[in-house]
Amino acid sequence: MIEVENLTKRYGRNTAVNGISFSVNKGEILGFLGPNGAGKTTTMRVLTCYLSPTEGTARVAGFDVFEQPLEVKRRVGYIPETPPLYPDMDVTTYLDFVARIKGVPKKQRAGRINDAIEKTRVGDVRTKLIGRLSKGYRQRVGLAAAILHNPEVLILDEPTAGLDPKQIIETRELIRSLGGEHTIVLSTHILPEVSVTCGRVVIIDRGKVVAEGTPDSLMHRLRGTAALRLEVQGEARAVADLLRSVPGVKGVAPKAAEGSAAVFELETEGGRDVRADVARAVVQKGFGLQGLSQVGMSLEEIFLHLTTTDAVDAASGRAEVNA
Repeated sequence: MIEVENLTKRYGRNTAVNGISFSVNKGEILGFLGPNGAGKTTTMRVLTCYLSPTEGTARVAGFDVFEQPLEVKRRVGYIPETPPLYPDMDVTTYLDFVARIKGVPKKQRAGRINDAIEKTRVGDVRTKLIGRLSKGYRQRVGLAAAILHNPEVLILDEPTAGLDPKQIIETRELIRSLGGEHTIVLSTHILPEVSVTCGRVVIIDRGKVVAEGTPDSLMHRLRGTAALRLEVQGEARAVADLLRSVPGVKGVAPKAAEGSAAVFELETEGGRDVRADVARAVVQKGFGLQGLSQVGMSLEEIFLHLTTTDAVDAASGRAEVNA
């Protein structure tokens, strides 16, 4: 549905996007993740034909953004971080105005407006002036405008920026409900946004793609070793000494105790499952085994690992993981 190949955008001597490549499948919700200034918004503006690329290609729904921008725009709904709304219009009047601009046929216009209002849950404010709405409602009105012409692709740039926690949750649920029916690219630097909304992630930093895959696949690819969390009844130092003696255990890190149990995180050799050996050693020494589980690498850890200067410089541009 979206294919980006070696895309580059320069502003004079400044390179905002530097030879990035990625794709988005039909019906997928892709998280486009990166710190502020990473090149996310520039990429979104190229995909929506607001900017022309300096080099490379981008195709949306089979159409080239440089050679066929009008065809791309007909198939894309775009919400910038601050939706371009008219505060002196009421919600229904504004959506009718947008529907006319987007060429929605007159016979379909009322139905499309009602459908968009229902999907974005703004029916209770449809007669109110946009300028009197909360930011959360204004974001929803912007999304309603973006889906009026039933686009194949939705590109959302920081859709929850500045919202309160309740509004953020509601917006996330709305985005998830639109997945499948629309292909969605969600640009954000907010980590929970991606982990609860998106099935796949592209991480960009300093204009380059540094990783791509599902959160789980990124965790397995980047950690390089497995980790276990262990809760044991027993004297902490004695338990730690025992755990270090188990073959395959590379490191033992004490964690904050939970009740009367000592808690440890074990770093193990990559690809080696030592759970049975650890459990056996603990029980045979007479300690009480209360919990043993695998520990995954959080999306926050992945993000920090990939967007630190040393990690990016050490990489050749991408730690790619196929979902």
